[in-house]
Amino acid sequence: MKEESKKKSFIARRWWLIPIAVLLLVAIVFFSYVSVYYHADDIALAAMESKDCVTVSKTSYGYLFDGPAEDRTLIFYPGGKVDEKAYAPLLSAFASAGMDVCLVKMPFRLAVFGANAATKVISEHSYEKYYLGGHSLGGAMAANYAATHGEELAGLILLAAYPTKKLPSSMLEILIVGSEDKVVNREKIESGRALASEKYRECVIEGGNHAGFGSYGAQKGDGDLLIAPVAQWEETVSLVLSAIE
Repeated sequence: MKEESKKKSFIARRWWLIPIAVLLLVAIVFFSYVSVYYHADDIALAAMESKDCVTVSKTSYGYLFDGPAEDRTLIFYPGGKVDEKAYAPLLSAFASAGMDVCLVKMPFRLAVFGANAATKVISEHSYEKYYLGGHSLGGAMAANYAATHGEELAGLILLAAYPTKKLPSSMLEILIVGSEDKVVNREKIESGRALASEKYRECVIEGGNHAGFGSYGAQKGDGDLLIAPVAQWEETVSLVLSAIE
């Protein structure tokens, strides 16, 4: 009885160890989860280098792809658990075509932890027009931001993503999805149309898939990319610029 009483007394004195152990376990699980992600491939890393008319520079929020444009920029949120540099080929193409790009580096590569990053980006630049966009989870978080910051943005560009909140009716909204995308939730894209702005445009890239907006290899559960990666990037840029010009 005395031995049992001692054990109970020890546990009672060390009760504070229990929440610490729980927090430690949660931290281990979380960091194990975020440590596995899609890496930028060699093509993407090459596109991070300045060349031709596009200068790539590191900033406090991530990276700036500075092209010939002076008056407009795209603030870009990367997809969940994807290295932000994986989008360099697409974003360099945007900058070359006349739209600078501010690429946001998200905490833990998850846009849910940096959904309001656009505010910081806007405060550091002086463009006349700011477009906000993103891929997959990044697009969803961009849409959440746009729902309450419509006065600051000229438009919203969603790549394989959808809004979960009502968007300002006057905001230009462009949704682009690949025909072979097997990752995006098609039902949520459909329900997102009820939340769309009055200037909503939906475009399908034939042969494109989910991972094709970036350059990080095949994504689990995705359909096959039936066109060249550069074709998906170029069509994305063309669809966006033709809608805003």
